Amino acid sequence: MKTVDVIARATADFESLQGHCFDLVDVKKPISPAAALNLAKIISKLSPLLGNLIEFNIVEFLNDQKHFQGLGRWKRQDPGFPDAVFEGGITPVPGFEIKAWFPLATEITARFKDSQNHFTGDNTYVALIAWIPRNLIYGEPYILDIAVVSGQSVAAKRDAHYHNPPDYLVLEPEDTTGRTVNLRQTNTNGYKWQGPPSKKAEAAALIKAWGAGGSSYLPTPQYQTKLRELIAKFPYRLDTNFAKIDRIAHPEIEAFKRKVLAMKLHGHTIAQWAKIFASDDDAYVCKMLKDHLGIEDIDATAIVS
Repeated sequence: MKTVDVIARATADFESLQGHCFDLVDVKKPISPAAALNLAKIISKLSPLLGNLIEFNIVEFLNDQKHFQGLGRWKRQDPGFPDAVFEGGITPVPGFEIKAWFPLATEITARFKDSQNHFTGDNTYVALIAWIPRNLIYGEPYILDIAVVSGQSVAAKRDAHYHNPPDYLVLEPEDTTGRTVNLRQTNTNGYKWQGPPSKKAEAAALIKAWGAGGSSYLPTPQYQTKLRELIAKFPYRLDTNFAKIDRIAHPEIEAFKRKVLAMKLHGHTIAQWAKIFASDDDAYVCKMLKDHLGIEDIDATAIVS
Protein backbone atom coordinates (compact mmCIF):
# COMPACT_ATOMS: atom_id res chain seq x y z
CA MET A 1 0.00 0.00 0.00
CA LYS A 2 1.29 3.45 -0.91
CA THR A 3 0.92 6.75 0.91
CA VAL A 4 -1.86 7.87 -1.42
CA ASP A 5 -3.78 4.65 -0.73
CA VAL A 6 -3.58 5.11 3.05
CA ILE A 7 -4.76 8.71 2.73
CA ALA A 8 -7.65 7.69 0.46
CA ARG A 9 -8.84 4.88 2.74
CA ALA A 10 -8.58 7.01 5.88
CA THR A 11 -10.44 9.83 4.12
CA ALA A 12 -13.30 7.45 3.33
CA ASP A 13 -13.30 6.36 6.98
CA PHE A 14 -13.47 9.98 8.11
CA GLU A 15 -16.38 10.70 5.78
CA SER A 16 -18.29 7.71 7.13
CA LEU A 17 -18.45 9.46 10.52
CA GLN A 18 -20.99 12.01 9.31
CA GLY A 19 -24.03 11.71 11.57
CA HIS A 20 -22.06 9.74 14.19
CA CYS A 21 -22.37 10.45 17.92
CA PHE A 22 -19.29 10.05 20.10
CA ASP A 23 -19.94 8.62 23.55
CA LEU A 24 -17.53 11.05 25.20
CA VAL A 25 -19.53 13.62 27.14
CA ASP A 26 -23.28 13.82 27.59
CA VAL A 27 -24.52 17.28 28.47
CA LYS A 28 -27.87 16.88 30.23
CA LYS A 29 -31.02 18.51 28.95
CA PRO A 30 -31.67 21.84 30.69
CA ILE A 31 -34.70 21.85 32.97
CA SER A 32 -35.99 25.29 31.94
CA PRO A 33 -35.59 27.99 29.28
CA ALA A 34 -33.52 29.98 31.78
CA ALA A 35 -31.10 27.07 32.20
CA ALA A 36 -31.12 26.52 28.43
CA LEU A 37 -30.26 30.19 27.86
CA ASN A 38 -27.31 29.98 30.23
CA LEU A 39 -26.13 26.77 28.58
CA ALA A 40 -26.43 28.29 25.10
CA LYS A 41 -24.10 31.10 26.19
CA ILE A 42 -21.34 28.81 27.46
CA ILE A 43 -21.63 25.60 25.42
CA SER A 44 -18.86 26.72 23.04
CA LYS A 45 -16.41 26.51 25.96
CA LEU A 46 -16.63 22.73 25.64
CA SER A 47 -15.08 22.93 22.16
CA PRO A 48 -11.36 22.75 23.12
CA LEU A 49 -11.94 19.77 25.43
CA LEU A 50 -14.20 17.90 23.03
CA GLY A 51 -11.88 18.71 20.14
CA ASN A 52 -9.06 16.86 21.90
CA LEU A 53 -11.33 13.98 22.90
CA ILE A 54 -12.56 13.64 19.31
CA GLU A 55 -8.92 13.53 18.11
CA PHE A 56 -8.15 10.67 20.52
CA ASN A 57 -11.23 8.73 19.49
CA ILE A 58 -10.69 9.17 15.77
CA VAL A 59 -7.22 7.65 16.02
CA GLU A 60 -8.75 4.66 17.79
CA PHE A 61 -11.50 4.56 15.18
CA LEU A 62 -8.97 4.39 12.34
CA ASN A 63 -7.08 1.60 14.09
CA ASP A 64 -10.29 -0.41 14.30
CA GLN A 65 -10.68 -0.44 10.52
CA LYS A 66 -9.87 -3.85 9.05
CA HIS A 67 -7.98 -2.48 6.04
CA PHE A 68 -5.29 -1.02 8.33
CA GLN A 69 -4.91 -4.03 10.59
CA GLY A 70 -1.72 -5.94 9.86
CA LEU A 71 -0.29 -3.02 7.87
CA GLY A 72 0.54 -0.75 10.78
CA ARG A 73 -1.09 1.52 13.34
CA TRP A 74 -2.24 5.09 13.56
CA LYS A 75 -0.50 7.01 16.32
CA ARG A 76 -1.53 10.31 17.88
CA GLN A 77 1.30 12.79 18.34
CA ASP A 78 0.95 15.17 21.27
CA PRO A 79 2.86 17.39 20.99
CA GLY A 80 3.89 17.08 17.39
CA PHE A 81 2.72 17.62 13.84
CA PRO A 82 0.56 16.22 12.40
CA ASP A 83 -1.89 15.00 15.05
CA ALA A 84 -2.03 11.45 13.67
CA VAL A 85 0.54 9.48 11.64
CA PHE A 86 0.45 5.98 10.19
CA GLU A 87 3.35 3.84 11.41
CA GLY A 88 3.72 1.01 8.96
CA GLY A 89 6.96 1.51 7.07
CA ILE A 90 5.28 3.55 4.32
CA THR A 91 7.12 6.62 3.04
CA PRO A 92 6.43 9.44 2.94
CA VAL A 93 4.59 8.83 6.21
CA PRO A 94 0.81 9.45 5.85
CA GLY A 95 -0.63 11.83 8.40
CA PHE A 96 -3.63 13.94 9.37
CA GLU A 97 -3.88 17.23 11.20
CA ILE A 98 -7.27 17.11 12.91
CA LYS A 99 -9.20 20.35 13.49
CA ALA A 100 -12.52 20.33 15.33
CA TRP A 101 -15.00 23.11 14.51
CA PHE A 102 -18.01 24.11 16.62
CA PRO A 103 -20.11 25.97 13.98
CA LEU A 104 -22.35 27.74 16.49
CA ALA A 105 -19.28 29.85 17.28
CA THR A 106 -18.36 32.82 15.12
CA GLU A 107 -15.73 31.17 12.91
CA ILE A 108 -13.32 28.28 12.50
CA THR A 109 -10.88 29.37 15.18
CA ALA A 110 -8.23 26.72 14.45
CA ARG A 111 -4.93 27.95 13.00
CA PHE A 112 -2.71 26.32 10.43
CA LYS A 113 0.82 27.71 10.68
CA ASP A 114 3.06 24.90 9.48
CA SER A 115 5.52 25.72 6.73
CA GLN A 116 4.96 24.71 3.12
CA ASN A 117 8.29 22.92 3.35
CA HIS A 118 6.63 20.23 5.48
CA PHE A 119 4.28 19.20 2.67
CA THR A 120 6.57 18.51 -0.26
CA GLY A 121 5.39 14.89 -0.39
CA ASP A 122 1.69 15.83 -0.11
CA ASN A 123 1.40 13.16 2.56
CA THR A 124 -0.26 15.23 5.28
CA TYR A 125 -3.93 16.17 5.06
CA VAL A 126 -6.20 18.33 7.20
CA ALA A 127 -9.39 16.78 8.59
CA LEU A 128 -11.95 19.44 9.53
CA ILE A 129 -14.61 18.00 11.82
CA ALA A 130 -17.79 20.02 12.36
CA TRP A 131 -19.64 18.97 15.50
CA ILE A 132 -22.38 20.14 17.84
CA PRO A 133 -24.20 18.53 20.77
CA ARG A 134 -26.89 16.19 19.43
CA ASN A 135 -29.60 18.63 20.45
CA LEU A 136 -27.76 21.89 19.70
CA ILE A 137 -26.91 22.72 23.31
CA TYR A 138 -27.19 19.36 25.06
CA GLY A 139 -26.54 15.70 24.38
CA GLU A 140 -23.52 13.83 23.04
CA PRO A 141 -21.10 15.28 20.47
CA TYR A 142 -22.64 14.80 17.03
CA ILE A 143 -20.58 14.92 13.81
CA LEU A 144 -22.32 17.17 11.30
CA ASP A 145 -19.79 16.67 8.52
CA ILE A 146 -16.08 16.18 7.81
CA ALA A 147 -13.89 17.69 5.11
CA VAL A 148 -10.44 16.34 4.24
CA VAL A 149 -8.15 18.63 2.26
CA SER A 150 -4.49 18.60 1.30
CA GLY A 151 -2.27 20.26 3.91
CA GLN A 152 -0.01 21.39 1.10
CA SER A 153 -2.89 23.24 -0.56
CA VAL A 154 -3.90 24.89 2.74
CA ALA A 155 -0.36 26.12 3.44
CA ALA A 156 0.09 27.43 -0.11
CA LYS A 157 -3.28 29.21 -0.08
CA ARG A 158 -2.54 30.72 3.34
CA ASP A 159 0.80 32.16 2.25
CA ALA A 160 -0.57 33.49 -1.03
CA HIS A 161 -3.52 35.05 0.81
CA TYR A 162 -1.50 36.84 3.49
CA HIS A 163 1.80 37.68 1.78
CA ASN A 164 1.65 41.18 0.28
CA PRO A 165 5.00 42.95 0.62
CA PRO A 166 5.77 45.47 1.87
CA ASP A 167 2.40 45.71 3.65
CA TYR A 168 2.45 42.13 4.95
CA LEU A 169 5.21 39.52 5.11
CA VAL A 170 5.07 35.78 5.70
CA LEU A 171 8.30 34.37 7.10
CA GLU A 172 9.46 30.78 7.33
CA PRO A 173 10.93 29.45 10.59
CA GLU A 174 14.68 29.47 11.10
CA ASP A 175 16.61 26.24 10.53
CA THR A 176 16.33 24.50 13.91
CA THR A 177 17.00 20.90 12.83
CA GLY A 178 19.98 20.77 15.21
CA ARG A 179 17.79 21.37 18.26
CA THR A 180 15.97 18.79 20.35
CA VAL A 181 12.49 17.91 19.07
CA ASN A 182 10.64 20.10 21.58
CA LEU A 183 12.64 23.18 20.53
CA ARG A 184 12.38 22.82 16.76
CA GLN A 185 10.45 25.51 14.90
CA THR A 186 8.03 24.44 12.19
CA ASN A 187 5.62 27.38 12.01
CA THR A 188 5.47 30.34 9.67
CA ASN A 189 4.58 33.77 11.06
CA GLY A 190 2.93 36.88 9.66
CA TYR A 191 4.27 40.41 10.07
CA LYS A 192 2.26 43.59 9.48
CA TRP A 193 3.82 46.88 8.31
CA GLN A 194 4.08 49.50 11.09
CA GLY A 195 6.06 52.27 9.42
CA PRO A 196 5.06 55.62 7.85
CA PRO A 197 4.00 55.92 4.18
CA SER A 198 7.35 57.45 3.19
CA LYS A 199 9.20 54.39 4.46
CA LYS A 200 6.69 52.09 2.75
CA ALA A 201 7.50 53.69 -0.61
CA GLU A 202 11.17 53.03 0.07
CA ALA A 203 10.44 49.40 0.92
CA ALA A 204 8.35 49.00 -2.25
CA ALA A 205 11.27 50.31 -4.32
CA LEU A 206 13.55 47.71 -2.72
CA ILE A 207 11.07 44.91 -3.56
CA LYS A 208 10.82 46.16 -7.14
CA ALA A 209 14.59 45.84 -7.40
CA TRP A 210 14.25 42.13 -6.67
CA GLY A 211 12.85 41.73 -10.17
CA ALA A 212 9.76 40.08 -11.63
CA GLY A 213 7.84 37.94 -9.16
CA GLY A 214 9.39 39.63 -6.13
CA SER A 215 5.99 39.96 -4.47
CA SER A 216 5.08 36.29 -4.98
CA TYR A 217 5.70 34.14 -1.93
CA LEU A 218 8.39 31.47 -1.93
CA PRO A 219 9.43 29.30 1.04
CA THR A 220 12.98 29.05 -0.36
CA PRO A 221 16.05 30.15 1.66
CA GLN A 222 16.97 32.69 -1.04
CA TYR A 223 13.62 34.48 -0.93
CA GLN A 224 13.43 34.27 2.86
CA THR A 225 16.81 36.01 3.11
CA LYS A 226 15.37 38.94 1.15
CA LEU A 227 12.36 39.11 3.46
CA ARG A 228 14.55 39.07 6.56
CA GLU A 229 16.58 41.96 5.16
CA LEU A 230 13.32 43.84 4.67
CA ILE A 231 12.04 43.17 8.18
CA ALA A 232 15.41 44.16 9.65
CA LYS A 233 15.38 47.51 7.84
CA PHE A 234 11.73 48.56 8.27
CA PRO A 235 9.23 48.46 11.18
CA TYR A 236 6.88 45.44 11.37
CA ARG A 237 4.82 43.84 14.13
CA LEU A 238 4.00 40.17 14.67
CA ASP A 239 0.39 39.45 13.65
CA THR A 240 -1.25 37.32 16.34
CA ASN A 241 -4.27 36.60 14.10
CA PHE A 242 -2.13 35.07 11.34
CA ALA A 243 -3.14 31.71 9.82
CA LYS A 244 -6.70 31.33 11.07
CA ILE A 245 -8.21 28.69 8.79
CA ASP A 246 -11.43 30.67 8.48
CA ARG A 247 -9.63 33.61 6.87
CA ILE A 248 -7.46 32.13 4.13
CA ALA A 249 -10.23 31.71 1.51
CA HIS A 250 -9.36 28.10 0.67
CA PRO A 251 -12.01 26.98 -1.89
CA GLU A 252 -12.67 23.52 -0.41
CA ILE A 253 -12.82 24.86 3.14
CA GLU A 254 -15.15 27.68 2.12
CA ALA A 255 -17.45 25.18 0.38
CA PHE A 256 -17.42 23.00 3.51
CA LYS A 257 -18.33 25.97 5.70
CA ARG A 258 -21.26 26.91 3.48
CA LYS A 259 -22.51 23.32 3.46
CA VAL A 260 -22.36 22.97 7.24
CA LEU A 261 -23.94 26.36 7.99
CA ALA A 262 -26.81 25.53 5.61
CA MET A 263 -27.63 22.27 7.40
CA LYS A 264 -31.06 22.35 9.02
CA LEU A 265 -31.58 21.05 12.55
CA HIS A 266 -34.52 21.56 14.87
CA GLY A 267 -36.31 23.87 12.47
CA HIS A 268 -33.47 26.21 11.52
CA THR A 269 -30.15 26.13 9.73
CA ILE A 270 -26.92 26.11 11.74
CA ALA A 271 -26.27 29.68 10.59
CA GLN A 272 -29.70 30.76 11.81
CA TRP A 273 -29.16 29.10 15.21
CA ALA A 274 -25.80 30.84 15.53
CA LYS A 275 -27.53 34.17 14.89
CA ILE A 276 -30.25 33.33 17.41
CA PHE A 277 -27.73 32.46 20.12
CA ALA A 278 -25.84 35.71 19.43
CA SER A 279 -28.97 37.78 20.07
CA ASP A 280 -29.08 40.12 23.06
CA ASP A 281 -32.81 39.49 23.41
CA ASP A 282 -32.83 36.79 26.10
CA ALA A 283 -36.59 36.35 26.00
CA TYR A 284 -36.45 35.67 22.26
CA VAL A 285 -33.63 33.13 22.66
CA CYS A 286 -35.54 31.38 25.44
CA LYS A 287 -38.67 31.18 23.30
CA MET A 288 -36.75 29.67 20.37
CA LEU A 289 -35.14 27.09 22.63
CA LYS A 290 -38.48 26.23 24.24
CA ASP A 291 -40.32 25.97 20.93
CA HIS A 292 -37.71 23.89 19.09
CA LEU A 293 -35.99 21.84 21.80
CA GLY A 294 -38.97 20.99 23.97
CA ILE A 295 -37.69 22.79 27.06
CA GLU A 296 -40.37 23.06 29.77
CA ASP A 297 -42.23 26.36 29.64
CA ILE A 298 -41.71 29.10 32.19
CA ASP A 299 -42.19 32.84 32.03
CA ALA A 300 -39.15 33.82 29.96
CA THR A 301 -39.66 37.51 30.80
CA ALA A 302 -38.90 36.72 34.42
CA ILE A 303 -35.25 36.13 33.65
CA VAL A 304 -34.72 39.27 31.59
CA SER A 305 -32.91 41.92 33.58
